[in-house]
Amino acid sequence: MPSEKEYFHLSGPSHLTYVDWNNMYHGKSVAASLVQGVYILEKDRQGQRYGVNALAPPWWLFFNFQLLHTLVDDVDSSIFGAIYEFKPPPCYCSYNLHRNPRFVIAFRGTITKGDTVSRDIKLDMHCVINGLHRTSRAQIAIQAVRNMVTSVGGSNIWLAGHSLGSSMAMLAAKTMAKCGIYIESFLFNPPYISAPIEKIKAQKVKHGLRVAGSMITAGLTIAVKGKQQQRSFPTFDPFAALSAWIPCLFVNPSDPICSEYKGYFEHRNKMEEIGAGNIERLATQNSIGCLVMGAFGKESEPLHLIPSASLTVNLSPSKDFKEAHGIHQWWKPEMHLESNLYKYY
Repeated sequence: MPSEKEYFHLSGPSHLTYVDWNNMYHGKSVAASLVQGVYILEKDRQGQRYGVNALAPPWWLFFNFQLLHTLVDDVDSSIFGAIYEFKPPPCYCSYNLHRNPRFVIAFRGTITKGDTVSRDIKLDMHCVINGLHRTSRAQIAIQAVRNMVTSVGGSNIWLAGHSLGSSMAMLAAKTMAKCGIYIESFLFNPPYISAPIEKIKAQKVKHGLRVAGSMITAGLTIAVKGKQQQRSFPTFDPFAALSAWIPCLFVNPSDPICSEYKGYFEHRNKMEEIGAGNIERLATQNSIGCLVMGAFGKESEPLHLIPSASLTVNLSPSKDFKEAHGIHQWWKPEMHLESNLYKYY
C-alpha cells in the first residue's frame, strides 16, 4: 500500500495554487516537489503502478511541468533522476516568467526499501569516501546535465536534489561551474562528510574543535601539496573558480547528515574575524581524508567543500531524524527559516 506521503493531494504543497517565481519559498517548494516526483516515479516502477494508478504525475503537473525524460541507473535499472520541462498554459500570468526555469533536472536520494536499496547504499558509501564521481550513476547524471546545457544553455536550467540526490546535483553543477557555466541549484539536506560537531551544545568546545581541525587540515595541506607546488607553477585554482556559483542549500540542524554546513560557513567567518583567514582558506577547500588519499596517489572529490552558498536553515522543531532529513519539510507553509549568503573571496 502506498504511504500518505506519496499522494500529492494529501502531503504536497497543493495550497500553492499560484507560483511567484521571484519568491524563494515558492521556488524551493516547486523544486522540492519535483524531487519528490522522482522518488514516486521509482516507487511507481517498483509497485508496477502505471497509467491511472501512477502517483508520480501530480507532483509535476500541478506546477505546469511535463516529464521530458527519466534517468535510469545502469546497474539496477532504477529511476534516479528526471528532466522536466515547464509548459504553462496560454492563460498563465507571464509578468514574472523571466525568473522561472525552462527545464529542471531533479535527483532523488536513497530509498531504503525495495529493489534499489542495495545500490543506493553503495552509492552512499561512495559519498562517504569522496568517490561518487567515479560511479556510473554519477556519470549518467553529469552527461545528462552536460547535454541539456549544450542544447538549451545553463541559464535555462535548474538542478535539484535531496540527500544522495543533492550530491549528484552538486557534482554535476560543480563540473559545469569549473567550465564557467553556473546553474541555479536547489540542494536539500546535502550530505556533509564530517564529524557532526554542530550537534555539540557547548559553544566553546565546538569552536575549539573547529579551530583545531582547521589548524590540522591547513598543516596537512601545506605538507602534502608543498612539494607539488615547488615542482610546478599553479595556474588554476578550482576552489576559487567555483566561487561565482552560489547554490541554494537547505539544511536542518537536527539532521546530522547535513547540519555541519551551518558550522562550516559560520566558522569560516569567525576565522576571518580573529585574523586567521589564511589558515581557514587552506582548511576550507581541503579535507583530511582527501589529503591522505592524495598523498598515496589516490584521487578523490570532496563534494561537501564549496566556496559560496545561499544557506537556508530550518529552525523549526523536528520530532525525529526521519522528519529532519525528509524532503517534505521544505514545502511546509509555516517554518522558522534563517537564510544567509556566504561568498568566497
